[in-house]
Amino acid sequence: MKYNDLVVEKNTRPSRKGRGISAGQGKTAGRGTKGQKARTGHSKMPAGFMGGQRAIMQAVPKLKGFKSFHTKAEVVYTDRLNELSGKVDNYKLAEASLVSSPFVKVKVITRGELTAKIDLETQFASKSAIEAIKKAGGSFKKVAIIAKPKKEAE
Repeated sequence: MKYNDLVVEKNTRPSRKGRGISAGQGKTAGRGTKGQKARTGHSKMPAGFMGGQRAIMQAVPKLKGFKSFHTKAEVVYTDRLNELSGKVDNYKLAEASLVSSPFVKVKVITRGELTAKIDLETQFASKSAIEAIKKAGGSFKKVAIIAKPKKEAE
């Protein structure tokens, strides 16, 4: 079959409603009998219109505020970093059970004294935490969040 051989016409003709009993859609033409929806122009009513009764979206109570789908960063305090040394990233923090997973956002916040020399690579850190890390002889590098590995199709 070639592209120019394709038939691009509708197989069925449009039905002509209200053309007599033998046509199959005569008299009421599938609109039932009487009522607002049986009359001409009923299609111009707004969506959700319920015949003059209060619409369902008006009857349902509204909820206050909104739900944020923004995932918050997990917090790690500087005094908990004394247990670690060398390069500290999301994987090392997850191994030390300081965060739930290596694939979450991490923010380091100052609390207590930091004595270990660490090279921190996380998504966020407070200014005072960066100062404490540099004071201890370490460094801070902001990195992007680590993407979860996609499951392989079996």
